[in-house]
Amino acid sequence: MNIFSKTLAAALACAAIASPVLAGGMAEPVMEPERVVEEAANNTSGGWLVPLLLLVLIAAAVASNDSSSD
Repeated sequence: MNIFSKTLAAALACAAIASPVLAGGMAEPVMEPERVVEEAANNTSGGWLVPLLLLVLIAAAVASNDSSSD
């Protein structure tokens, strides 16, 4: 047997061994679900409520601290 037939026999053996590896094809990639981050709604109606309550409390404190001398 010459060198060419030995090389050919080795190549055929490698091809026979490798063919079952390629038989399955490529697997479909696994995609992770996309995370959706929902921002909280901006409540603009509550922006005037705290200062209004603060003004009412200050007015009540001033009214109750009326020091009139008789």
